[in-house]
Amino acid sequence: MEAHCRHSGEKIGKDHLSYAQGAAAGVVAMGTIFAANTFGLPVSTTHVLSSGVAGTMVANGNGVRFSTIRNIAAGWVFTLPAAGLLSALLYWLFHSLS
Repeated sequence: MEAHCRHSGEKIGKDHLSYAQGAAAGVVAMGTIFAANTFGLPVSTTHVLSSGVAGTMVANGNGVRFSTIRNIAAGWVFTLPAAGLLSALLYWLFHSLS
């Protein structure tokens, strides 16, 4: 059994990522992050690159694992409200202790 770690980005497609797909996803991520930075928009580099990888999988006809896409999307949806709620609770806790 191999002892290496895989993150969810590696499980997006049903097949392994080719060099061309990796290069295309990287160039698109670079352009997207540059544009977001230019216009002062907040983006997650991990989400941008994961979306680029998913796009190359669809374009190549490899197919995507929708369970992984669903998990990534759930992370996008729940991160903001969870962070806001946790921040509010910690603020209340720290404010009441001072």
